Amino acid sequence: MKKVRIAVAGAGLIGYRHIEEIQKNPACELASIVDPHPPARIAGLGANAGLAATAGVPMYASLGEMLAKDKPDGVILATPNQLHAEQALECIAAGVTVFIEKPVAHTLAEGLRVCAAAERAGVKVLVGHHRRHSPILHKVVEVVRSGVLGQIVGVIGSAVFYKPDSDGYYDGPNAWRREPGGGPILLNLIHEVGNLRAMVGEIVAVQSFTSNATRGFNVEDTAAINFKFANGALGSFLLSDAAASPRSWEQTSQENKRYTTYPDEDCYTIIGNRGSLAVPTMRLKYYRQDADRSWYKPFVCETLPVERTDPLAEQIAHFAAVIRGEAEPLVSARDGLQNLRVTEAVVEAARTGSVVKTV
Repeated sequence: MKKVRIAVAGAGLIGYRHIEEIQKNPACELASIVDPHPPARIAGLGANAGLAATAGVPMYASLGEMLAKDKPDGVILATPNQLHAEQALECIAAGVTVFIEKPVAHTLAEGLRVCAAAERAGVKVLVGHHRRHSPILHKVVEVVRSGVLGQIVGVIGSAVFYKPDSDGYYDGPNAWRREPGGGPILLNLIHEVGNLRAMVGEIVAVQSFTSNATRGFNVEDTAAINFKFANGALGSFLLSDAAASPRSWEQTSQENKRYTTYPDEDCYTIIGNRGSLAVPTMRLKYYRQDADRSWYKPFVCETLPVERTDPLAEQIAHFAAVIRGEAEPLVSARDGLQNLRVTEAVVEAARTGSVVKTV
C-alpha cells in the first residue's frame, strides 16, 4: 500500500501529537510541517525548525507556501481556532483532504462557509473530535443500538475536574482563561456534546445555569445543563473545572496516560426502559426480555469487556482511510458544526435563562 503523505499545520502540543502518530503509522508519511514561528512552542522539544529537521521534512512558514511547493495528500490543521476556517478553505480550494482540529471554526457562520465550500468542491473534511474514535465509545454505541437497554429514557453525565491553580494556567499569557470564552463550556463541553450525540442521539434543545462562585473569574467555572434529544430522551449534565472529583472522561477512560486514572468511576450513565449502562466501566444492568420489570425485581448484572487504545492513533488511521477514499469522515464538517452549535446554545441558554433550540 502506498503511504499517504500528510502535512501538519501548527506545531504546538496537539500538532506534535499528530506528528508522532503519523510517524508511528505504517500507512502514513509526514510530508511537511507548517508553522510561522521558529522559536519553540513545544516545551522541551527545541525549535520547530529543529523538529522538522529531526523528522526529515521541509518546514514552511505558511500553508499557501506549502500547498504551492509540495501539495500533500492530506493536511491536519492544528492551528489556533480563529485560523481554522480560512485555512480549511485554502485546503479545499487546493483539492486537498483536510482534518480540522475541533472546533471546525470559531463561529457558526465561518463553519457554514467551510461546509458549503467542501460540499461544492467534493473535498472530504474530518473534524478532530478524537473521542469519536475511542473503542469505548464505539462499544457504547453498539450496546445502545443492540436494544438491550430498551427505549432510551435519559442520560446522566459529568465532566467535573480541577484545572491547576499553579503553572501559570490562568496567569500571564493564559489570563484569557479568566474571561468569557475561557471557561469550561467553550473549552471542554464540545467534547461531551460529541459523545452525547453519538451515544444517545441528536440534541434538539438545551437549558443551563452557570456559576463562577468557586474561582471568582469573569467566566463560569461550573455549569448545570439539561439536554432534550430528538428521540424524546432527556439528559442532565454537570460541568466544572473547579471540582475536586474524578468523574470526567479523562480520569475514567484510561486513554490519556497523563491523567491519574480511577477505574471504578464513571462519567455517564445511559438509562433505558429495560436497563442501564455505566460508562466507561461498562457495568450493565438489565431486565431479561421475558421478565417483569419492577423496582422490586433484581437486574441481570454484567461488566462488558472493552478494548482500550489511543483514540488519537485511531483517528490518524481513519484520516488515512478517508484520504484513500476507503471511508467517509466519522466526524464530518456538518457534525463538527452541530457540536459547535449545541455548545454555543448552552452559552446562550445560560445568558438568557431560556430554552434554546439547536435544530
